Amino acid sequence: MTETAYGELKRKILRSELAPGAHFLEEELAVMLGMSRTPVREAAVRLEQEGFLEIVPRRGFRVTRLSKRTVREINEVLECLEIQAAERLAARRIAADDLKLLEDAVARMDVALESEDAQAWAQADYEFHTLLIVLCGNQHLAEVAKNFLDKAHRFRLMTLQLRAKPVYSNVNHAAVVEAVRRNDPQTAQDIHRAHKRRWARELSDLLERLDLPE
Repeated sequence: MTETAYGELKRKILRSELAPGAHFLEEELAVMLGMSRTPVREAAVRLEQEGFLEIVPRRGFRVTRLSKRTVREINEVLECLEIQAAERLAARRIAADDLKLLEDAVARMDVALESEDAQAWAQADYEFHTLLIVLCGNQHLAEVAKNFLDKAHRFRLMTLQLRAKPVYSNVNHAAVVEAVRRNDPQTAQDIHRAHKRRWARELSDLLERLDLPE
């Protein structure tokens, strides 16, 4: 039950169904999820440790707000981790089934882009980045990067309708997969670094247009 509560609360936070800065009593969250307070409390404490909720004495929980500085810093850390993951993944002799998972994620991104389904594209893109770090072969890197990836995904979902059509993401991700197939770590690293640097520039433009605290 705790794992279910954790997953559902996190999903609602990522999708802004629980708005940044919103306060909730433990009882309110329990009613919302249709379960007892104990698993909700345990899930909320875990989310507080990950930076998605804040425990407010006598007032329950508050959804962590996003600031421009926080978004920038999350992206900077994730850039370093993902570039390292791409290099490590391409240096490995990846299993055929794992390679297919990467290919399928890119294929879903292509289908979503063609149908102009921004939500489906964002989910497939998230799955690609998750696979990139999970399959890289370094469990500790993956654990740290996954937390930052979830935080970055929250911001991406908030800004989907403000972004230009992300054709370059699909092209770059497909090129990284090809480098992984060829066991070419330098190319994988170079392509993913270029992708992350381009996203950093786009991110800077988005932050200028959003009413977020500094």
